[in-house]
Amino acid sequence: QVQLVVSGGGFVQPGGSLRLSCVAPGSIFSMYARAWYRQAPGVQRELVAVNYSGGTTNYADSVKGRFTITSDNAKKTVYLQMNSLKPEDTAVYYCKGNTIRAGAYWGQGTQVTVSS
Repeated sequence: QVQLVVSGGGFVQPGGSLRLSCVAPGSIFSMYARAWYRQAPGVQRELVAVNYSGGTTNYADSVKGRFTITSDNAKKTVYLQMNSLKPEDTAVYYCKGNTIRAGAYWGQGTQVTVSS
């Protein structure tokens, strides 16, 4: 039942910004891939951003230029910086990390609501 610890969600007005954080417990070794997903009511889960060790980063077309995924290996933390937020970004956001030896880990999800 080990989970990544997610924080940073909340309510924000259109055009505003939020930063989500995802921290790996000490028992989890270094992740070679990190990703953020989101799911809105009635919509299938969407891959928002993914970062691989070595520098490769990919984003969904809907968030390119607005969202940035970064990581701090020393803190075992992954971030999703979200700027110029739109109502369409409203969803529950999940983080995921992959390790070679132990497979994938997920966070519990955090609600992001963009509304005036």
